[in-house]
Amino acid sequence: MDKYLDFKDAVSLSLEIAEITGIEEIVHIQDSIGRILAQDISCIKNLPSFNNSAMDGFAIKATDAGKKLKVVKTILAGEDTVECLNENECYKIMTGAKVPNDADTIIPIEDVVEYKNDEVTIKEKVVKNSCLRFKGEEKALEDALFNKGEVFTSAMVAILASQGITMLSVYKKLKIAVVSTGNELKEPWEDASESEIYNCNSYAIISLLKEKGFDATYTNVVPDSLEKSISFLDTLKNYDVIITTGGISMGDADFMAEAFERNGLDIAFHGVNIKPGRPIMMGKMKKTFVMCLPGNPLTAMVNMHLFALPVLNKMQGSLSVFHDIDIAKNIKSFKTKAGRVNVVLGFYKNGEYRVTQDNKYGSGMITVLHVSNCILVTDESTASISEQESVKIIKFNCLYTKDKTDLFNLGK
Repeated sequence: MDKYLDFKDAVSLSLEIAEITGIEEIVHIQDSIGRILAQDISCIKNLPSFNNSAMDGFAIKATDAGKKLKVVKTILAGEDTVECLNENECYKIMTGAKVPNDADTIIPIEDVVEYKNDEVTIKEKVVKNSCLRFKGEEKALEDALFNKGEVFTSAMVAILASQGITMLSVYKKLKIAVVSTGNELKEPWEDASESEIYNCNSYAIISLLKEKGFDATYTNVVPDSLEKSISFLDTLKNYDVIITTGGISMGDADFMAEAFERNGLDIAFHGVNIKPGRPIMMGKMKKTFVMCLPGNPLTAMVNMHLFALPVLNKMQGSLSVFHDIDIAKNIKSFKTKAGRVNVVLGFYKNGEYRVTQDNKYGSGMITVLHVSNCILVTDESTASISEQESVKIIKFNCLYTKDKTDLFNLGK
């Protein structure tokens, strides 16, 4: 790592080499929440599919305003009524029922002058077409509904069900392997000596991926051995994505870069001018995308948000791969280090951003993530962010957008 790659270049390059798997599968709409559409969907019928009443009331001709009308039939939802109105006649009609063509206005039952003995008196002033929902007024036949690359949501289910569509094509979920490295790691259920630590990175990363709608498999802890690392990584080549933590810096026991290269990894970059997270490495091992993150828990999670999640969104087939930015008012000044891109934890609420612990915490800390809900990114020229300054933030639960966004805060 003689030279660190520019942060913006690293983000662009990681997205550039990420490819959609392109594998599709057919699923039921009830099993499609959070999946990425692999097809464009258009209306196969008008919405609504017929003229219907928006209220319980009376279906009349607007020209009969001010008259006493005889109710000749009650129309319920689901019934198809043959036109039969004569002079001074109307229908009683329920919400959602099909309106016959010989009526052009619905009068809500609470708005009539009098209703008694199958006769109803209509007010003098009537607005033609009121309380009528017209065929195709919301969406017409062949109108576009959803586009390929959209994330399927619960709001879409009702729309497709209203069209009689129950099955759709989505991109198959990525197969993601999560690996931790280090002789010092023990599983949380094992006994650990004072010189050993528990493996928290793998479980944190898998939990984050689950929150974001991805499936991931915890594969194992790889010991600090080049030969064992080479052998183990060879078993993961059937995965779409491999995410590792640790073993990619400059230490004597950091073997992951060489182990991946020995397995055919084409490294896109190794080292980015960012703090925390400089040792990050990404590349392709044939069709498998490889993300090697630093071993410090805070650093690993920050890099997941900044680099990994956008890449995974693209590979899953989503068109929305850029962080959606929120604008906040910084309520307490703090310093950063010029000469590098800095990622600063904070808490966002009611339009205000408060830096976590005055930006004084180590990259190996864990608890600072729990008390933060967003990050702020400064450019290389920034040495401080002033009180009351307007800042751009990325919430941990941010949405993603199709439009490229500028993450940088310039400060002073």
